[in-house]
Amino acid sequence: MLKQDYKFESRALYPELKGKRVVITGGASGIGKATAKRFAMEGAKVVVFDYNEKAFDALKQEIPELAGTVKVDVSNEESVAAAFKQMDEILGGIDILISNAGISIRKKFIETDFTQWKRVMGVNLDGMCLCIMETLKRMRGEKTKDNPGVILCTASTNGMEGHPFYTDYNASKAAVINLVRSVALEHAPWIRCNSICPGYVLTPMQEAEYTQEMFEECNKGIPMQRHADPAEVAALYAFLASDEAKYITGQHIPIDGGETA
Repeated sequence: MLKQDYKFESRALYPELKGKRVVITGGASGIGKATAKRFAMEGAKVVVFDYNEKAFDALKQEIPELAGTVKVDVSNEESVAAAFKQMDEILGGIDILISNAGISIRKKFIETDFTQWKRVMGVNLDGMCLCIMETLKRMRGEKTKDNPGVILCTASTNGMEGHPFYTDYNASKAAVINLVRSVALEHAPWIRCNSICPGYVLTPMQEAEYTQEMFEECNKGIPMQRHADPAEVAALYAFLASDEAKYITGQHIPIDGGETA
């Protein structure tokens, strides 16, 4: 495990999130798990979607307040549709979607085959599209200007600028940013839709790709001199879902320790 001493302590801040029906994709690890913890702490009814069904037992022990878990391949239309039907049975509807599931593979573009390209795009972009579509079907006619639905997507600072070794990932996240902008414009004022653009976050995906030496070298280029704690990203999600963010839509919001500055 990559060594980092900093630890963020989250706390419930938004009573209006109590009882809200929340779906979090990729919620069994990393940013998704931290976000599931945060919304459960806020009193929301949380259903986690994830492909890694083996992680569900441990997740339920860690977050006993979870309303449910559903295995889903977000890149597959039939799997997403079936998962949302299961969610309907558990929650009876949806107030907040946090579309977070994503993958990355560190490789030079010239060594990337089209199978890898399609896999990354399938999870990172198609998955966002399919989950948003299913959410909009359920929110249409139910949400209003005074009680809008909330759709939040995990993009990346990699979608804002070029980075070597992650061309497919970068392209997918840039597309997510513009997907969110377009959905926000088409569906205001009864939907608020924003994306979060994390920089370096200490997650299992990051640990799988970086050595301790790479991690320390990377931190030298971040003004805050460290990776983000996943709970810090979860805190931003909680704010954007809260009533305090009611005038924020169509935005992509970096959380990167100042790196893109």
